[in-house]
Amino acid sequence: MCRAVVFDLDGTLVQTERLKAASYAQAAHELRPEVDPADVKIAFRDVVGGSRYEVASALLTRFGLEDAASRRMAEFGVQTPWQAYVQIRLAIYDELIADPQIVRDHRWPYNVEVVEMSRRAGCRLALATMSHCEQTRAILEALEMTTTFDFVATRDDVERPKPDPEIYTLAAHHLAVPPKETLALEDSPSGVKSALAAGLSVVAVTTPLTRDHIHQSNLLPPERIVDNHSEVIPLFDRFLGAGD
Repeated sequence: MCRAVVFDLDGTLVQTERLKAASYAQAAHELRPEVDPADVKIAFRDVVGGSRYEVASALLTRFGLEDAASRRMAEFGVQTPWQAYVQIRLAIYDELIADPQIVRDHRWPYNVEVVEMSRRAGCRLALATMSHCEQTRAILEALEMTTTFDFVATRDDVERPKPDPEIYTLAAHHLAVPPKETLALEDSPSGVKSALAAGLSVVAVTTPLTRDHIHQSNLLPPERIVDNHSEVIPLFDRFLGAGD
């Protein structure tokens, strides 16, 4: 029986991965104007779901940004080029999500509807996101969802990021519902691994950035993977109505 649902945020409720890709692309273009932002957005698909270090380091190397980023290290008080690149891209990203309309324009409406469905069904709700607290708050405010969840866990609340199960274990604990009675909605392999390792059941709703990675990971049976977002509504109807 499904008594609680834990939702990922980035790529699941909001297409923030597209905004993150844009921020990395604009930051790369700022460092080296000859770099085409469109190429960076395409390259981001190969590293989506990784840590800031993994993403920034990969893009630095791929687009030859090390020297330009090194010259910005003192400006940000950091010790490595990848950290300078991250600081440039964070300023761009924070500006994007500070605009509520941009956030609303990038929401995944069917997944947001699943949140409301789960609440109407009497489920306990949590958010488990690798975004930091301030960014999470800005997005939830834009979506008018600041009071929607019974518990919100962000990157600031855990020592180890996804795919480690820490954040899902934390969410299940605060919902006071056994993991076996809790369902996670995710979009990336790292998130799926995290939830499965914590003992939760998982449904993956893929995005254009994560679709191939999810299917190639073989983490879930096909009936637990949704490529067409409109199909998540009837799937959750079955979970919420008849149990899992």
